[in-house]
Amino acid sequence: MSQPKFSPGQVIHHRKYDYRGVIVDVDPEFSGSEEWYEQVATSRPPRDRPWYHVLVHEGEHMTYVAEQHLEDEPSGQQIQHPALGQFFDTFIDGRYRRSLH
Repeated sequence: MSQPKFSPGQVIHHRKYDYRGVIVDVDPEFSGSEEWYEQVATSRPPRDRPWYHVLVHEGEHMTYVAEQHLEDEPSGQQIQHPALGQFFDTFIDGRYRRSLH
């Protein structure tokens, strides 16, 4: 098991499908079903490396992405997603954060 390269609140870019998004959660290794992996993870990314839950910019869905498909997104621009407020409440220095209440 390796240390995650990305963390919640970080804006990323998906290399293969060319979308921006924000990480909302990290699994230290794949935690989905065998069926999902066989049907969806067609490139067969490693299961023993970090996987990320990502809100997709200008979408209404969340994706589950292997670390190898993600890279930093340096634009510093916010994303648009209706569920952002469920996870974060501020955007500072190119990163989403949740205030500690």
